[in-house]
Amino acid sequence: MLNLRNAVLTAMLLGSAALSGCAGRAYYVGGGVVGPPPPAAYGVAGYAPGAGYVWTDGYYDLRGSSWVWVGGRWMRPPHARAVWVTPRWERYHGRYRFHRGYWR
Repeated sequence: MLNLRNAVLTAMLLGSAALSGCAGRAYYVGGGVVGPPPPAAYGVAGYAPGAGYVWTDGYYDLRGSSWVWVGGRWMRPPHARAVWVTPRWERYHGRYRFHRGYWR
């Protein structure tokens, strides 16, 4: 019984370790490393569609082997004191990791 329990625990740990590698989003395309994302694109956001809306910045996303700009948008915060934390790319051990935007 103890051996079966250890085998199941080991399988679960190995499985979670394998899946956690997918979360880092280190990009290798066609055997080569994709370079860093381009600088953020800036433009006119226009007027808020109503009172209480906040502009959330856009970001570059890697699709295939190309960087694609995902535009920002107007959103309503989940509560009155919420602050939008902008999505960003961060260099980490020679690769790039994406941190999604979120309300804090």
